[in-house]
Amino acid sequence: MHFLRPHNSLPLLHRSRLLPACIPVPRSPLVPRVPSVATIRNMSSFKQEPHKLLVIPGPIEVTDEVLYANAYPPVAHTSADFIPVFGDSIRMTREVLFSKDAQIFLIAGSGTLGWDQVSSNLVEPGEEVLVLNSGYFGDSFADCLKTYGAKVDEVRADFGAAVSKEDLEKALKSKKYKLVTFTHVDTSTAVLSDAKMIAETVKSISPESLIIMDGVCSVASEEIRMDDWSIDVVISASQKGLGAPPGLSVLAASQRALAVAANRKTPVTSFYASWKRWLPIMQAYEAGKPMYFATPPVNLIRAYNASLQQITRGQVSLEERFRLHREASKRVKSAAEELGLKQVPKDIHYAANGMSAIYLPDGVGVADLVPRLAQRGVVITGGLHKDWKDKYFRIGHMGVTVVDQSRDDIDKLIKALKESVQEAIASKKQQNVQSEANSEARQKTQRRSSTRSPREPYPRITPARL
Repeated sequence: MHFLRPHNSLPLLHRSRLLPACIPVPRSPLVPRVPSVATIRNMSSFKQEPHKLLVIPGPIEVTDEVLYANAYPPVAHTSADFIPVFGDSIRMTREVLFSKDAQIFLIAGSGTLGWDQVSSNLVEPGEEVLVLNSGYFGDSFADCLKTYGAKVDEVRADFGAAVSKEDLEKALKSKKYKLVTFTHVDTSTAVLSDAKMIAETVKSISPESLIIMDGVCSVASEEIRMDDWSIDVVISASQKGLGAPPGLSVLAASQRALAVAANRKTPVTSFYASWKRWLPIMQAYEAGKPMYFATPPVNLIRAYNASLQQITRGQVSLEERFRLHREASKRVKSAAEELGLKQVPKDIHYAANGMSAIYLPDGVGVADLVPRLAQRGVVITGGLHKDWKDKYFRIGHMGVTVVDQSRDDIDKLIKALKESVQEAIASKKQQNVQSEANSEARQKTQRRSSTRSPREPYPRITPARL
């Protein structure tokens, strides 16, 4: 195994804009298909530097193996050492989504790039799109679609709620839509939309509509069965449930979606996000051949590959992984309830399992709570929704923090949360007592001043006569 082979011994391949020769990846002991997690662990004693526990809804904690893979010496994106890493990352992403033939796009960019891919490849100017809006990211997806010329209708849920089946049916019966989009877990509200129900409803009323899932905050922490549920596109990113550093846009498109993109009447309205440019690249790497459009983030894809190995090849199955997320979510939400705090999701049935959004105690602000957890070595974050952001806070509980229970991350989080909330409430009470005392003192001073008799004028002093 040559995973740690010195970088100056790596084979050099010619870089060109297009490599028609399609240099094959040699199948020899010198070029492993994918270095196993055990190999990475055995060949390195690497451990992360001590740091505060990161439990926001992304980025999240990553394993030592993932971070070590990200530190691998950079290699050429056409290198025989890199091509199988890219190809296997595509294949393993399908497994996470329970799909047999979805086309995976791994492109340098944030999860937001997925919106641009959908908007520029699947929608032509003037076409109708229905957005099921359950928070901040529904707003942003709608804005992105409009930017590319789509006519957007929205079904907006109340803050903390998901779009109901009845409202969805009503909208679908009103007109025909090219796309129906929804945010599986809106990171601003921790609301979990019922993906299976949405897909079944769309298929029943408007079977020609493409079903688009924004799964940035749900892939690998919530169950998603792309093929069985007939989801046409799943958008995600590397830094949340997929357990890698940020910077990689992850998108899965059904064959039906690819056909719609290929048969559009007008040109694709994006250069960088165009599937016509990226599709040959993804197909080539999966076939073990290099091809070039734009340089892929080689180190990040290697780190993503290491995380996917742990997700799909580790001791914990995908079904067990989802169960662990449900259990961790229940623990965090129960701890908040014991403190007298309420969840932003109005119904536990549409509360996410990979994160929690929790209302602050009365009189306590984000600045009163978040720094107190940081002092205890735990990083959470405040609210995000523009109309409510100062009234709640958010916690991420996904990935290795949940799956590797030997880390005790959830115990540490709950302990810090309880101590910090209690301290913040006590501090506010003390401030209120002091404020009341100061107010009472001022009132007493004012009362004394108002009851004092008017001061007599001083007698006029005149000089004595001589």
